[in-house]
Amino acid sequence: MEFTHFDEQGNAVMVDVSDKDITQRMAVAEGSITVSEECYQKIDQGDVKKGDVLGVARIAGIMGAKKTSELIPLCHILNLTKVTVDFVKEPEACRIRALCTVKCTGRTGVEMEALTGVSTALLTIYDMCKAIDRSMEISGIHLVHKEGGASGVFDRQEESV
Repeated sequence: MEFTHFDEQGNAVMVDVSDKDITQRMAVAEGSITVSEECYQKIDQGDVKKGDVLGVARIAGIMGAKKTSELIPLCHILNLTKVTVDFVKEPEACRIRALCTVKCTGRTGVEMEALTGVSTALLTIYDMCKAIDRSMEISGIHLVHKEGGASGVFDRQEESV
């Protein structure tokens, strides 16, 4: 497989997608943040001084997905039709998993938008909770599922983070 973001001279280029078919595109990405027990309890009980941590992180994740082309140099600007950010609480591990689903109808996929949405949501949790716990760890950011386009469907085979 060759890298598509380089020309024959090795220069970085934006891929020309003008000849690709317009199809429904969808991607799901996930990642997690592990926090201290005290921090987890405060998030879970809505007792963080900065406010509703997961509510703010959800909005941040949606905004991050929408701004992906401004952050990743060679990403195309996409007209997203849906972005969701959901959280799964894992109290026994003091961990919160974030899942970002992104959809559009276009010529290129939305994997980068889903990954950026998850990353932004998790970074927002860190930012809102760093006064409580500076040892938080963000990990396992990866693509879970994607569909649409010439490469078809991708499903990550191993279990979620």
